[in-house]
Amino acid sequence: MRGGRRQQHVMGQAVVALVTLLMSMVVADAAAVVDVYRMIQYDLRGTPMGSRRAPLNHHATSGLDVPGADLSRAVVILPVLKVNITTVNEFVQNKGLLGGLLLLLPQRSNESGEGDDSDEKIANALAELEQFLVHNTFQYPVYFAYEDDNVKDILRKISANDAAGRPATATTGGYKLVISASDAKKISTSTITNIQGWLPGQRAEGDNSMLPTIAIVASYDTFGAAPALAVGSDSNGSGVVMLLELARLFSRLYANPNTRGPYNLLFGLTSGGPYNYNGTHNWLRNFDQRLRESMEYALCLNSLGSSSDRMWLHVSKPPENAFIKQILSEIESVAEGLDMTVELKHKKINISNSRVAWEHEQFSRQRITAATLSQLEEAPELLERTGGIADSRRTVNETVILRNIKLVAESLARRIYGQQVEVFAAGSNLALNPAYVRSWMDLLGRTPRVAPFLGKNAPIINALHKELAQHTKDATLQHDTLDSTFAFYETTKAQLNVYQVASVTFDFVVALAVGSYLIILFIVLFISTKGMDDFLGIFRQAPSRKYKAN
Repeated sequence: MRGGRRQQHVMGQAVVALVTLLMSMVVADAAAVVDVYRMIQYDLRGTPMGSRRAPLNHHATSGLDVPGADLSRAVVILPVLKVNITTVNEFVQNKGLLGGLLLLLPQRSNESGEGDDSDEKIANALAELEQFLVHNTFQYPVYFAYEDDNVKDILRKISANDAAGRPATATTGGYKLVISASDAKKISTSTITNIQGWLPGQRAEGDNSMLPTIAIVASYDTFGAAPALAVGSDSNGSGVVMLLELARLFSRLYANPNTRGPYNLLFGLTSGGPYNYNGTHNWLRNFDQRLRESMEYALCLNSLGSSSDRMWLHVSKPPENAFIKQILSEIESVAEGLDMTVELKHKKINISNSRVAWEHEQFSRQRITAATLSQLEEAPELLERTGGIADSRRTVNETVILRNIKLVAESLARRIYGQQVEVFAAGSNLALNPAYVRSWMDLLGRTPRVAPFLGKNAPIINALHKELAQHTKDATLQHDTLDSTFAFYETTKAQLNVYQVASVTFDFVVALAVGSYLIILFIVLFISTKGMDDFLGIFRQAPSRKYKAN
């Protein structure tokens, strides 16, 4: 009985010691858990684009040119501001094998502030990289993460090991990056949702004619290399905020019969902007003939938040067109008092070309007079300037947006009321509301809006619909399906587990130590229960037995 208790006591102490040893090794292995954002995966006219894989389980390295690194089994970590696009492009075009790519974005700071020259340089670098990424195909996982002190420290240690000629491998150990995810599935149906609201005008007494309609339009959705980061504060969050404030201002005028204008105002928040304004096309397709005939013109708002005193009125109809000349004249007359310059930019559309560079071109294809007001001088290329990773809250100047709202509001008022007077004067009950503008810029600046990942009941769609309904009549949603030219795949976010993995040599030493410990434990337990003589008897040679023959 005593021997049994003693054996149990010794066994208990041994197990506690072993568990403590193993737990200390396990705890030391866990390095970090990082939120990461997966690169877009999509098909363009059936051609695979973007990152085609999602799971990740490889050692980390600090570059594409680390001597001795097996890149096919490595995740390359690159700060985006140090990426050499030419080098990466050569690697991609040569179909280089890579375990994965982790791109580190500059650390988030003061997101609600206004940017400076350094922010503009960063934005330009990010925009150039993003265009390269979205127009190429990567047969390995690509993720984005924000830099922080922990991530920087890990990268510094990885870089030091690489510089010393010790790149991470199964033999040498190092940091291992793991994302437990299955490959993304194609989204069966990509839904786009348009939102519209009306401010009905008022006819003069005895006038039975149909009132003319002016449409104010802005596309609200985005596209980018990382869908979960595509907040599009300028393109086109600025246009959306301007439209909402214009709806609020004119709703006050139209609420009073004495100041209700002789024009119907139609406010449209459209989806599918990055995809040739596919949502605008669907929206216009549902216009009845009476509405088409009443449309005097549509003014589309796009990218109006950057720090610039110049903007352009982009049109498809000839500059000699009477409506175009009148729209420009009204905007120029207000711009002069705001120390701004507005220039006309004419671009003839090709009906046979499916590419739609500006939203007003969808109206022009339906023979409706339209223009786009923008601080962009040139038409963006496909999937360019669509609110991606470079277009953050810091890229937008609130003072400029308020000034641009003032410009559009006063020029519209001159058109509607035919008077050259200031309507939305500061200090009046019709003054612009900076707090309202700021709150919507903050919301849009933290809300990704890539249409295929939103769905019909996305909170941001409901919020926009609710807001427009507060200021207009008959606010409605129109759901449609995105053009089959584009197809998208699930999974936009994940968690990256970073482990500090020991080398094979270390594993061998640990295994040897544990094995030795177990052998000693066996000897101690055997001797304590059966005695030294029995233990030594194990090693003695057993006597041979002789048998007598019968």
